[in-house]
Amino acid sequence: MTSLLQKIQVKSARVVVVGIGYVGLPLIAELARAGFRTTGLDKDPEKVRLLNAGESYIADVSAGDLAPYVQSRLLDASTDPAILREADAVVVCVPTPLNKTKGPDMRFIMTATEEIARYQHDDMLVILESTTYPGTTSEVLVPKLTKQGAILGRTVFIAFSPERVDPGNRIYKTRNTPKVLGGASPECLAVATALYSQILDRVVPVSSTETAEMVKLLENTFRAVNIGLVNEIAMMSRKLGVDPFEVIRAAATKPFGFMPFYPGPGLGGHCIPVDPLYLSWKLRSLQSQARFIELADSINGGMPAYVVERTGEALSLHGKPFGGAEILIYGVAYKRNVRDVRESPALAIIQDLVKRGARVSYMDPHVPELEEAGIKMTGVDPNSHFGRFDAVLIVTDHSAMEHQRLLAQAQLVIDTRDALHDVMGDRSNVHGL
Repeated sequence: MTSLLQKIQVKSARVVVVGIGYVGLPLIAELARAGFRTTGLDKDPEKVRLLNAGESYIADVSAGDLAPYVQSRLLDASTDPAILREADAVVVCVPTPLNKTKGPDMRFIMTATEEIARYQHDDMLVILESTTYPGTTSEVLVPKLTKQGAILGRTVFIAFSPERVDPGNRIYKTRNTPKVLGGASPECLAVATALYSQILDRVVPVSSTETAEMVKLLENTFRAVNIGLVNEIAMMSRKLGVDPFEVIRAAATKPFGFMPFYPGPGLGGHCIPVDPLYLSWKLRSLQSQARFIELADSINGGMPAYVVERTGEALSLHGKPFGGAEILIYGVAYKRNVRDVRESPALAIIQDLVKRGARVSYMDPHVPELEEAGIKMTGVDPNSHFGRFDAVLIVTDHSAMEHQRLLAQAQLVIDTRDALHDVMGDRSNVHGL
């Protein structure tokens, strides 16, 4: 422990980050900026090639965050797991998707753990950042990394720290977002804290890896459940002839006891639609039930279909059938001002519209080509005339959207994000969620 701590304190420790996607790439940029010799390990040769060229493939990380450190040889990338043999610290940032039954798909974590074990040596720190169910670190990593005689807290140090990356956030980045951290032992926590304290503004230690794992699931379950609530409020409000967005804006003027969430076409991204279901799966394994999570998942998962129904109603009011209707989806990224389409509600909406006979196009300044979930499309030129379509369906409200031009040109607009509220006025051709 003393030797590893000294290496971390003088920044001579070699750090390997396994998985250099949306979580891993910002992290290695901070490690290199702090002066640590850092290697990104990834199966994707294109990511490795770009990083070794000092180029970024993620909007939140600029080439300027990488190139100087690549040039100074503080930062590089590899597809060869043998590089783990040289690591003093390993941070695992691999994907954790769901399987077909909405249970945790642990393949990437298991593979990373097995590779670390293959090249493990004394005085190695291993931190898992991939979101997962409570118990993963103690039930998977600890047994595997102590199997060959390594002693927890003496020759191997294991911790869990949930990633808190928010793509597109211009204020909170990896460095200034508080970092929750739980160790598999007090000694493990001390060593992991020493590393993160060198690169981040604030570390928030908790009593165990299970607590740290639960923190991440609480954060995203809180959002998923509240989004589910306002999505149901939106459906109730329409039946009552009330604008749900007006209701929420008015409620948000209360200075205490209320936090505004807003309805939308469905959940997207890798975290909020996925993470709460890890907790739900874990509870089922304990013969219990996460009722709020399962209800919210049902409501949120049904929103794309609800959007399609609203679109059909709007078309019908304007004397147009679904069959043969030319519909433009504005925005296929899962959130505004990013290019990430993972779990985007636009995908399900497109598929449903096509099944109903509509001819679907999309426009997204951040996503010129779409190839996801069996959909392969090329985006419409963002300067195209909106009037050529029977309806424009706003799914993602990118800031680049020209509101006035859209209102002036479009025959019919279905606005699922209340994006046109401030400029709409009294227009009968605009329909809300």
